[in-house]
Amino acid sequence: VVITGAAGGIGRAAAERFAREGASVVAVDLAGSALDEVVALVDGAGARAVGVPADVSKSSDVERYVRIAKERFGGIDAFFNNAGIEGWIGPTTQYPEEIFDKVIAVNLKGVFLGIKYVVPAMLERGGGAIVNTASVAGLSGTPSIFAYGASKHAVVGMTKSAALEFGPRGIRTNAVCPSPIETRMMRALERGMNPDEPEQAHQQMAAGNPMGRYGEPAEVAAFVAFLCSSEASYLNGGIFPIDGGRMAR
Repeated sequence: VVITGAAGGIGRAAAERFAREGASVVAVDLAGSALDEVVALVDGAGARAVGVPADVSKSSDVERYVRIAKERFGGIDAFFNNAGIEGWIGPTTQYPEEIFDKVIAVNLKGVFLGIKYVVPAMLERGGGAIVNTASVAGLSGTPSIFAYGASKHAVVGMTKSAALEFGPRGIRTNAVCPSPIETRMMRALERGMNPDEPEQAHQQMAAGNPMGRYGEPAEVAAFVAFLCSSEASYLNGGIFPIDGGRMAR
């Protein structure tokens, strides 16, 4: 399994979950991130791992992590296309153009490049499973995180297109739509919402959830692992909220 954004909260939890289920893990994240810790976590779970520093918005880096996966482990069976950034938080009319471009590059182009280069490797092995990380922000309007919401709507669209294109060739593509999850990204969003009292923002969002809490990264990882398993063999093109019922309103 290849996991992008592997050093973040959800990616790290996914690496551990896949490792406990016996998968070899290619952990991908930016240089300088905690990739060594993720590799050690996988090793501790009794599985094999390699960490690959990469910028998912650069095709040369994406080609490299695919090549390493093939060289080290013989190919790719599952792909958690998970890397993403939140961008700027505030009024749309003040949104910095350079940050907008960066969010689109990572969250949208990075997902596209992952699909573009991973699919041929999967076809060499007769098929596989892709799980893209979208967000509940890809299912509704997001006026305070304009670029993030736009990028996640695009991930939902790309997931459906990939499911139609590659499903007949043995590759299932689904998307998970988390929120809110106990991760660094949510800490950043809380500070953006209430710089003076981010904990108050946390409490308000938790209280507004039907389950009264944030989700845990491991809860997302468990469903991702299921989607990549043979037990999910008829799931293709699904857009699955993991949000404690928030989108049920």
